Amino acid sequence: MTAGIDTAIYRRRRARLAAAMRAGVAIVPTAPERSRNRDTHYPYRFDSYFYYLTGFCEPEAVLVIVAGAVPQHILFCRDRDPEREIWDGFRYGPEAACAAFGFDEAHSISQLDALMPELIADRGTLYCHLGAATAWDVRLTDWLNRVRARARSGVTAPGEVKDVHALLDEMRLIKDPEELSVMRRAAAISAGAHRRAMHAAAPGRAEYEIEAELLHEFRRQGAQAPAYSPIIAAGSRACVLHYVQNDGMLNDGELLLIDAGCELDGYAADLTRTFPVNGRYTGPQREIYDLVLAAQSAAIAAVKPGARWDAPHRAAVETIAQGLIDLKLIPGGLAEAVETEAYRKFYMHRTGHWLGLDVHDAGDYKLEGEWRPLAPGMVLTVEPGCYIRGGEGVPERFAGIGVRIEDDVAVTEAGAEVLTHDAPKVPAEVEAWMRRRNG
Repeated sequence: MTAGIDTAIYRRRRARLAAAMRAGVAIVPTAPERSRNRDTHYPYRFDSYFYYLTGFCEPEAVLVIVAGAVPQHILFCRDRDPEREIWDGFRYGPEAACAAFGFDEAHSISQLDALMPELIADRGTLYCHLGAATAWDVRLTDWLNRVRARARSGVTAPGEVKDVHALLDEMRLIKDPEELSVMRRAAAISAGAHRRAMHAAAPGRAEYEIEAELLHEFRRQGAQAPAYSPIIAAGSRACVLHYVQNDGMLNDGELLLIDAGCELDGYAADLTRTFPVNGRYTGPQREIYDLVLAAQSAAIAAVKPGARWDAPHRAAVETIAQGLIDLKLIPGGLAEAVETEAYRKFYMHRTGHWLGLDVHDAGDYKLEGEWRPLAPGMVLTVEPGCYIRGGEGVPERFAGIGVRIEDDVAVTEAGAEVLTHDAPKVPAEVEAWMRRRNG
C-alpha cells in the first residue's frame, strides 16, 4: 500500500521521531489480526501510528527506533512461509522488508522476546504506548523486568517510560505534501461516490441499495475500504446522528442524509451531503438546509492560519442559533441562545475534528488549556447540522427534518482548501445534478 507515498518519506519520519526523542528507545507495534467468528477474521487494517512510520501493511510486526547520535530503525516481521503464502498471500520476510522499506535491520518476529531486553538495556527512556492492550503491556513489563534482573551485572533498565503517541500526535497533526496528495485523491473518490448516490436515489429504493452504490464507487476508483461505517439515513432517521442500520426505505418528499467517505492508502475522507429523494427540496427543507449551508460557509471562512481551533465552531453556532431564532424554533436573542446553549436541542455536536490516517485523527485540540491555533498542513472536517425531531413546540412542517453538510478542509498559507468540493451542495446544483439521473 506504499504506492501513494515514497518509502523515503517514512524513513524521514522515523528520523524526526528519533530527533524528538533525543535518546532512548521507542517501540511501536502494528495492530493484531481480529477474529470475526470461527475460522474467519475481519479484513486486516494496520495500526495508524505504525503505518505512519513504516508504510508496512503486514500484521505481526513491530518497529523499534533507537535514538542517539546514529539512530537505528529496526523492524520485526513475519518470516517468509511458502505454505502459509499459498493460503494467505505474499509475505516480505525480514530481508526483503529491510531493503524495500529502508530499515537498518530487520528480524523475525519470533525473535522479538529474545532481542528486546538487549535493545532496551542501558537506555534511559522507553517510549511506548501503555493501556491499549493488556497482553502487550504484560509483554513490555516482562522485558523491563528481565533487564532489571541484571542490575548486579551493571545493566540498567529504562528509568522513565513516556508515551510515544504524544510525540507522534504532533507529527501526524501537520500533513506533509505527500499525505495531502493522497487525501485529495480520497476526497475526490468520495465526492464521486456521493454524486453516484444522488443519481441512484429515488422513491421506493432502500437505503442499503444506495450504500451499495457508494461502496461500488469506492472500490471502482481504487480505494481499499470505507473509512467508517456509512450513514445512509432517509427521513426522520437523519435525526439519529450515528444511524448505520441502513435498512429503511426512501420515500417521496423526504431528505436523504449520506455520511460516507473512503479510505485510500490508509487515509480517510469524511463527507456528508443531504438531498431530496425526489430531486426537489420542499419549502421547509430548504429553510433548514439553507441555514446549515450558511453555517458551514461561515465556519469554512473561519479556517485560516492563526485562528483558534474553536473559531469555525463558534461561527457555525452563531449562524445556526440566529437561524433557529428566526424560524421560531428557540426563543430569545442570539447572545442568550449561545450562552445558554439553547441551540443544542437541534445542533448537539461540534463542527469538526482532525482528519488523516484516522477519521478522528491524532492531535490535541487544546494546548495548556487554550484552543490551539490552526496552522498550514492541518486537515479538519467542517460539519454543522440541524436535526428537528418532532415533539412539543416543534412546528409540524419542520418535524423529522435532519440536515448535515460536511466537507474536508486543509489549512493553507492563504486560508482553507476544501478537498471535497466536487460533491454538489448548493441546492440548485444538487437539484440539477439529480435531474441528470433520468437524462
